[in-house]
Amino acid sequence: MIDDKRKGRRRRRGKREYTCVACQQTFRFCWNCECGFAMCPACMQENLWGMTCNQITWTCPDCGAIRNFGNQ
Repeated sequence: MIDDKRKGRRRRRGKREYTCVACQQTFRFCWNCECGFAMCPACMQENLWGMTCNQITWTCPDCGAIRNFGNQ
């Protein structure tokens, strides 16, 4: 019975902070890639012209992985 109750619960992730590669400031949320690249929303907005062509996905400049913005 205990297992049935735990199935519906989500695991909480630990507090994570990211350092933006552009402005070097620390943020609780950044657009990030598995390779370690992280960019804050303000810097991403400034550099969006070179990282996306459809406003749905962006390409990591370090490893070339295609990542989404979570709006699909």
